[in-house]
Amino acid sequence: MTRALNVHRVAPGATVQDMGRAGYRAFGVSRGGAADRLALAEGAALLGQSTDCAALELPGSGGVFEATAPVRIALTGAPMRVLLDGAPLVWNASHAVPAGARIEIGAATAGSYGYLHVGGGFDLPLKLGSRSAHLAAGIGSVVQAGDILAVAEDSRTEIGLCLPQDNRFDGGEMRMVESFQTTCFDAATRERFSETIFGRDARANRMGMRLNSDGTGFSTSVGLNILSESILPGDIQVTGDGTPYLLLNESQTTGGYPRIGTVIPADLSRAVQTPAGGTLRFRFVSRDEAMQAQERMQVYMRTLPKLCMPLVRDPSQMRDLLSYQLISGATAGDAPTSEE
Repeated sequence: MTRALNVHRVAPGATVQDMGRAGYRAFGVSRGGAADRLALAEGAALLGQSTDCAALELPGSGGVFEATAPVRIALTGAPMRVLLDGAPLVWNASHAVPAGARIEIGAATAGSYGYLHVGGGFDLPLKLGSRSAHLAAGIGSVVQAGDILAVAEDSRTEIGLCLPQDNRFDGGEMRMVESFQTTCFDAATRERFSETIFGRDARANRMGMRLNSDGTGFSTSVGLNILSESILPGDIQVTGDGTPYLLLNESQTTGGYPRIGTVIPADLSRAVQTPAGGTLRFRFVSRDEAMQAQERMQVYMRTLPKLCMPLVRDPSQMRDLLSYQLISGATAGDAPTSEE
């Protein structure tokens, strides 16, 4: 039996993503991969598999999917309402899906990107060492209704695990380090930038997000004299009218707009999960502090499998409740007696 998910309905812009493709920036192809790399690691931990396994990235809402064979799934990232043949499933957890069952995933209740993982990962062809769609580079395509997403063989059996809910879905403070052009902005402008509360523009995508704010922009007099040079996800470019843009996974590899700072990798998952209209603030930190934060994040991602806990199901939501042995042993119901 072919292992696959039939796509009956899916959110616009949904794509299959893994950790991305490294080593091609010199050829104009940025790494890409999952917008929220932490969510990808969470799904791998819940299913006991490698973070190389590809998942379905769902921007803003999910869709309806049908399993052609029994599969294991995990749900991570921005929490969304989800039903399995009409019965609710817990987010940030792993579950068994029987053949023919339908998974219905609704809109995000927080955050921006949700992830549907399958045991074994989605079995798409490797392109430049990755299964990730990179739309800006013309690699792969969006997932659409009618698609059949092949699922690779799954050698594991664990289900019913969950991870503690994370709080990275409501924006907040982002740490950043100085870029090559930070000093092109005068001290007053840099201070004002750090004190400004920004709103995430609704038109954000995998390439970047516009940062909206009240008041004047953050222009620099040398902005039009910057030569194009290498840029990275996390860079905050400021356009000629003083509007800042936070660059993300599918950003271009070079650019000439001045960068007032660079969000550290450890905070990028929080940045991309900020919902439309959510607020962000930015704080300059030292290189040492940034490196320490990155080390803590890497340790946390390595320990995710140990943080998985058994999922406690709500009996009122268990359609198969009678298949469980809830009481062991038997009794006539008589009160116990004792011999004198």
